Amino acid sequence: MAADTNVPLPDSQQPPGFDELFGQGGGPAPGKRGFTIPKELVEAPKPFFKDPQYYQKVLSGEGEGAKRLHQSLAAFLNTEDPQERSIYRNRIITASWEVASSIAPKITRRDLPLPKRLFLRFGILLPTLLSEEQREMFSRVILDNTTGEPVHYVDEWLYKIGIGEIAPSAQDETLTAKKRQTERKKNILGELQGKLEAQKMVIMNKSFELEAQEQALQEQLRVMCAHGRDPSNQNALFPFTEAQKGAYTEALNTLRRISQLDKELAREYAELKRITAHMEKARDAGMEEEEVDADVIRQEMSAVRQMAKLCVGRQGNHFPLAMRHYIRPRIEEVGIRERVLQILAEIEYLDPGAFERTYRQQVHRIVPHVILIPSYGERGICWEPFEKYNRGTSRGRIAIPMYPKDLRTAVIAAVGDLRWQVAKEKAQHYWMEEGLTGWYYQYFTDHKMKGDVKEQFIEDYILWITKESEGTQKLAREVRDIFWRYMPFPQEIKDKLKTRGFVYAELYKKDINRSLSDGY
Repeated sequence: MAADTNVPLPDSQQPPGFDELFGQGGGPAPGKRGFTIPKELVEAPKPFFKDPQYYQKVLSGEGEGAKRLHQSLAAFLNTEDPQERSIYRNRIITASWEVASSIAPKITRRDLPLPKRLFLRFGILLPTLLSEEQREMFSRVILDNTTGEPVHYVDEWLYKIGIGEIAPSAQDETLTAKKRQTERKKNILGELQGKLEAQKMVIMNKSFELEAQEQALQEQLRVMCAHGRDPSNQNALFPFTEAQKGAYTEALNTLRRISQLDKELAREYAELKRITAHMEKARDAGMEEEEVDADVIRQEMSAVRQMAKLCVGRQGNHFPLAMRHYIRPRIEEVGIRERVLQILAEIEYLDPGAFERTYRQQVHRIVPHVILIPSYGERGICWEPFEKYNRGTSRGRIAIPMYPKDLRTAVIAAVGDLRWQVAKEKAQHYWMEEGLTGWYYQYFTDHKMKGDVKEQFIEDYILWITKESEGTQKLAREVRDIFWRYMPFPQEIKDKLKTRGFVYAELYKKDINRSLSDGY
């Protein structure tokens, strides 16, 4: 499981500290806003690709798949015949994923050679397939995640799955009777774990609010106690000023809210204790979670391959190896972690609600897991909007191709896909009638548009972020109205747009009217 379930329980004398209770959890910190952006995109170059044994180290010990990959790659590079190259190219695709699946279960080993990790991370099998400048570029990529953000290269992702820090991705599979029994046990514990994580997040949010109220009270008391003095009468205190009287009234209201929050916090801790006891009972009944085995990591590698296929699409370039002809020349155009974080921050600024979900009447900022796939796909995708057993507060999963023609568009597409799936799941059976998806589906059908409604939504979302945010009108009027209402720009952008044309000025007026009528 992703988090430590042996949570210390509160008592009336000494509730557990935040670090002790929440420090090991896999969920995001509700009070944190915005991404942690590294100061630098790259670091000093490292000698990875100067190792003359790099290629051999990748393939060594990987069985028949490695032999087939070596033979196919050699034949591919040594023939000029287009038909033969196409045949060998297809063989390389199959053999490369076979080798990756062979390496994946070993990812938790400390002695795993670094070239094998780099093969999973960047798709670099033979360094000479890249130009000298490209090898230098990749050697400068920051290897470790210094940001704390849930953005993972494939090798990091598989490692976290392997040690049980993150649950495996949801996949369709045929279950045997034994697997069904195991799955049932995992489902029970998974549901309880989801409840536990959600409850911890509720407590965290209540605690942040209580802390904010206490800080407000301190300021109100400071104002209230800042008396003027009468110098003609031995510095006697003057009575309250109007400002002090106002602070006094505010302090009374704040004290009432603090008292209410304290009661709510006590109830939430009691609920946490109940859920934890339920989990312990489930374990005592013999439902311990089984260790993640090699098959689970292989299945996750299979999920990664499916993510790559979805990013590339039917007509795209499915070649799995990094080659000079397909990779952009500048590091800013490659989907490394630091650059993707920059783009995600830009998107969140323009779409502040992109990663927000409401759970138990509280808004949580929940950034999805971002998996960086070494592929030539053009669009990022949302694999799942949230985990199966914790719909309220778990992270979703999006995949970003590392080598697209336009990285920013690829990342925006993934966030748009996430936006659609979260809204659809929220509306459930009424997704064609309610909320963001309902209004957009109505527009889609009213205009007798063809194709996949989600794909059209993503295309429009890309225009919303890239064009409409700058005042360039590219969307249909109905779509602009829907997005302005359900995916609004920040107020700063709205204030600028209202001067950029009649359509934006009208939307701005509608905002004012809604706020006045309390119907927004």
